Amino acid sequence: MENVAVVIPTLNGGEALKKLLSSLKQQTLLIKRVLIVDSQSNDDTVEYTKSLGFEVLPIERKNFNHGGTRQQCFELLSESDIVVFLTQDVQIADSHALENLVHCFSDTQVGAAYGRQLPHQNARPIEAHARLFNYPDKSITKSVDDIPKLGIKTVFCSNSFAAYRRQALMEVGGFPNNIIFGEDTYVAAKMVLAGWKVAYCAEAKVYHSHHYSYVSEFRRYFDIGVLHNRENWIQQHFGTAGGEGKRFVISEIKYLLRKAFWLIPSALLRSFLKLTAYKLGKMEKHIPSKIKKHLSMNRNYWNNN
Repeated sequence: MENVAVVIPTLNGGEALKKLLSSLKQQTLLIKRVLIVDSQSNDDTVEYTKSLGFEVLPIERKNFNHGGTRQQCFELLSESDIVVFLTQDVQIADSHALENLVHCFSDTQVGAAYGRQLPHQNARPIEAHARLFNYPDKSITKSVDDIPKLGIKTVFCSNSFAAYRRQALMEVGGFPNNIIFGEDTYVAAKMVLAGWKVAYCAEAKVYHSHHYSYVSEFRRYFDIGVLHNRENWIQQHFGTAGGEGKRFVISEIKYLLRKAFWLIPSALLRSFLKLTAYKLGKMEKHIPSKIKKHLSMNRNYWNNN
């Protein structure tokens, strides 16, 4: 039996985190350790977590990095064969979710696996479509052989609900120590190029969706552009996201025509903002650091970059 640990980064987790921690206690999978890495929460996140008997690793908020912080946790869990990463805002759909996700590693060539994200019950149509588009009801295991067909989608992954095999993660050098965003994509790409597989498990389900404002959407895609600029090897090997973006927009319009046609102008505006932000992010080397900090969702990243 694999030794499995869970890592959850937190910052003022609130009621959503409490529900998540409670559901971890109900999982059929035997979890050896749960590590909470907290970035100076000023609510009761730390106290509540400790009251449940979970470990807490406190870090300064300014030191949080999407890749470096996860790698720090991974190194602390040196006895774990599989490490599952969750974000504090997911809700686990059923008691078999983690067991189903970890079962993917019965294929010894799978280095990483991620589960299905369903929209929250109160999700608006635009957010619901995004989850249904990116997380279909059919599982797939992706490898280097799928690049011609899937392109950049070959290395799609999400650390909101993902697991990694220690051997594979160590082989590709672990999570990057300093990355603005997309550490999951970065590691998945490294693994695929090294001969490992990435599994998507539709049977492992969580609820996770966001209602981003126009500004938040812009900042998120600016950071994605920065990622693809600074880690340009990803697109060199797997192609650009242009074709996938067009497919998404067409699918979204068709979905909204059925569900909420009056939101189509808003969806088109969001698509324009995302594309503009992404292109700005890819051109970030020409933008002063002070301005980039205001354009970015992950502002602390720019303190040392």
